[in-house]
Amino acid sequence: MRISFHGARAALMLVTGLVLATPAFPQDSTAPAGDAAATITPNTAPDSQKPWLFKGSDIPPYAAWHFGTLPNGVRYAVRRNGVPPGQVSIRVRIGVGSLMENPSQRGFAHLLEHLSFRGSAVAGDMESKRIWQRLGVTFGSDSNAETTFTQTVYKLDLPSATTASLDESMHILAGMMEQPDLDQKALDAERPAVLAERREQPGPQVKMANATRELYFAGQPLADRSPIGDVKALEAATPASVRAFHDKWYRPERAVVVVAGDLDPALLEQAITKYFGAWKGDGASPQTPDFGRPQKDEPRVATIAEPDFPPVVSMAYIRPWTVRNDTILFNQRRMIDMIAIRLVNRRLERKARSGGSFLQAGVDLDDVSRSANVTGISIVPAGKDWQAALKDVRAVIEDAKTSPPSQAEIDREVSEVLAGMKNSVATSTVEPGSSQADMMVQAVDIHETVASPQVSLAIFQQAIAKKFFTPANVLAASKKVFDGVALRAIVNTQHPDAKAPAQLLADLDANVSGLAGKRTALGKVSFDDLPKLGPAGKVTGRSVVLTNPEITKVAFANGVNLLMFPNASEKGKVYVRVRFGHGYNAIPADHVTPAWAGSIALVPSGVGTLNQEQLDQLTGDRQIGMDFGIDDDAFELSAATTAGDLDDQLRLLATKLADPGWDPNPVKRARAVALAAYDTLSSSPRGVLTRDLDGLLRDGDPRWATPSKAEVEKLTPQGFRDFWAPILASGPIEVQVFGDATADQIVSAVGKSFGALKPRPAEKTVDAPIRFPTHDTTPVVLHHNGKPDQAAALIAWPTGGGVAGIAQGRGLDVLAAIFQDRLFDQLRSQAGASYSPSVSSDWPEGLPTGGKIMAVGMVAPDKTDLFFRLSRKIAADLVATPVSDDELRRAVAPIGQYLMRASSGNPFWMEQSKGGSFDPARIAAIDTMPDDYMKLTPADVQALAKRYLVPSKDWTMVILPQSQAKAGK
Repeated sequence: MRISFHGARAALMLVTGLVLATPAFPQDSTAPAGDAAATITPNTAPDSQKPWLFKGSDIPPYAAWHFGTLPNGVRYAVRRNGVPPGQVSIRVRIGVGSLMENPSQRGFAHLLEHLSFRGSAVAGDMESKRIWQRLGVTFGSDSNAETTFTQTVYKLDLPSATTASLDESMHILAGMMEQPDLDQKALDAERPAVLAERREQPGPQVKMANATRELYFAGQPLADRSPIGDVKALEAATPASVRAFHDKWYRPERAVVVVAGDLDPALLEQAITKYFGAWKGDGASPQTPDFGRPQKDEPRVATIAEPDFPPVVSMAYIRPWTVRNDTILFNQRRMIDMIAIRLVNRRLERKARSGGSFLQAGVDLDDVSRSANVTGISIVPAGKDWQAALKDVRAVIEDAKTSPPSQAEIDREVSEVLAGMKNSVATSTVEPGSSQADMMVQAVDIHETVASPQVSLAIFQQAIAKKFFTPANVLAASKKVFDGVALRAIVNTQHPDAKAPAQLLADLDANVSGLAGKRTALGKVSFDDLPKLGPAGKVTGRSVVLTNPEITKVAFANGVNLLMFPNASEKGKVYVRVRFGHGYNAIPADHVTPAWAGSIALVPSGVGTLNQEQLDQLTGDRQIGMDFGIDDDAFELSAATTAGDLDDQLRLLATKLADPGWDPNPVKRARAVALAAYDTLSSSPRGVLTRDLDGLLRDGDPRWATPSKAEVEKLTPQGFRDFWAPILASGPIEVQVFGDATADQIVSAVGKSFGALKPRPAEKTVDAPIRFPTHDTTPVVLHHNGKPDQAAALIAWPTGGGVAGIAQGRGLDVLAAIFQDRLFDQLRSQAGASYSPSVSSDWPEGLPTGGKIMAVGMVAPDKTDLFFRLSRKIAADLVATPVSDDELRRAVAPIGQYLMRASSGNPFWMEQSKGGSFDPARIAAIDTMPDDYMKLTPADVQALAKRYLVPSKDWTMVILPQSQAKAGK
């Protein structure tokens, strides 16, 4: 059964980067003690009367889904879903992945995915992309595909779907499955793009992931497989060999078509039957190969030495994966396992926050590629002492295996899981069809069912009523999930260390009993423990500032402005955003500041005397959150909540400004995280772009530049406080509340929180101009420490900014879309030099300057000149010749459809209206948006190209491998 446990970490944490997320607050609910158990009646009908997904299960079928099987074996699941309105999300799953390949076919499943998308007997070379663009589909997001170890999934989110567009799309998709173009011309065109995709993968992360997989699944096919494939096998592929692979595996009985969208399910079934019903397989259907079982006698440890990657430790308890009937009882027992995992994660996070030996550690339980059931543990040490971090994490795990948790600890986790499930039920009517389609495909892949949110909740509530979640049961679950056929571990030592394997093996077997320390129970915390605010503020003005939708401005006596949009379009959800001060305009432009650490440390630093741990306890079973970010012209606190929690949500945010906490540990952790991740940013062209591009494109402005290692090391808790305290205490405040609450509720809640603050002094602003770098005749050259076949090339032109010129900014979005389409066709589809070249436009509304249009390509080092030649040729042609009506339509239609879909949600209107309570021009610009995009003409696009794609103003950069720097290049 596919259910989500709020707060669980990503499955099998094979490290692909170092990210420390700002802690999030859990979901809305009440404590389990007072809940009446929901009744769940097992489905005892014979399998012959059950939908195909539910055979062998007693879980009640999800009534919203309609299941069926065509005579040729194609299975399908369809349902009606109106979120977003008009969209139909289609998924076609083929039961073939890299685990089905023989040694000479490594990468064929992925190569075939590319070729199928490129062309078929129904739609010629790249024609499906153009057809879907005219229907408003954005290539790469609305239309995409993925190949995993066990399946290939084709995805299409069709906006403003009609019977005709559904019919055409199903015809194309069926043609891709049954009759893809597999001739020599198509193979020669697409194979370089696949090899480019392989080349662009980040080296250290891939090396760590591959080494981990080889260790964990030693003796099994998964150990030496990767969906991206093997270069020799891909280069040796012929039309005949790829055709043989296709004909063997692309068969109707291995296909599942999933559709969730805003059309009658009967129409969806008819379209599937019409276009997939005649598909026939040749010969006998192949058997899925045996994926093996974990081998006890294989090596237990491995090491790698990547200097530009943190000294990460990953370990796992490996058990065989077996197909079990997905029953109610099975899921309830698995829920106990998940509570045990959550308890350990809670204890690990508590240690990390307090300044322990590790920055981050997490545990997850997962079935991996139908090869093993794995409890995976990932550890990022605080510094280079990975042995101490491993010992401390193992001590927490061993403690969980030997000593039962308290009932209070269990109840806290159960309460939060229950909260998340109740929130899922409350918001189920606004769950996007794309998410529902993806979940169905995932369930099919691992042989599970999909239960409705109501059924999932009832199963969990029944487990609570039957007292499944006791100290004894959770202890037994801990012993089970932290055991297996083998315990294996791998560490990146950064530098070769011959002693590391023996040390790691000894550390795995070392006795850590009693080293976890005494468990400390938290005292009770309530909102009464927050610092008090003043009396509720008085409303001094109220007016409707936008009529469609109706957004109202409310002014309070202390200078706080409220923008509100009460509506029930997203049932159960209320979005809150608090914009204060002046954002980047308030940060000094002449020296490095601790601004960079705000996103990591500001929220965890606490409120009043309450630290993050206590705030987690305070809000654990409620829908109350706090995220922080910096916008061009404001700092922002934001959250998603409910009408029932709105009062306390706003009170928490207001108190964060009025009386922030200054716990030093999150600042120390932020510094350690930044230092640990720093060298990783040198390991690939993408990493160097992430580190340096924002600063370089603003001529080194320290507000956007990544601080040096030395500057990071200088960060202290006092310095952090000295910088952020005046920012939190000064400058104007705009509160946005959009969603499922009444106007009276919103005004009252804001009045009691932000309206109760003392009037704030004006904040100092920088008003420093944002400089674009001077035109260069030869590219700026940077270097990376990664693979020698990786490089990046970039070209950018300055544009503008400010709401007064927003029409130009919107026109530049269209120009960038056309530019990207041409660069994609020429650099990827024709030359095969880059997998994912991109072109983007940025027009900051909150700043008068700083905009840019930018093209980036990840290429081989000897292809950078080709990138610049093609980019400049495209730019010159856009200046010299108006685009065709069809090309303009293919650029504008996806933008228009995106706006239609996005505008059905509250976050869209919040983004468009932000700052509008102080600057009416922001609100006025909303009404012009449709015309700014939809009435754009080829002449308008050409005029923008002439104005901004000026050769004498462009700035270029290349990022080359370090080996070329040593060679003097």
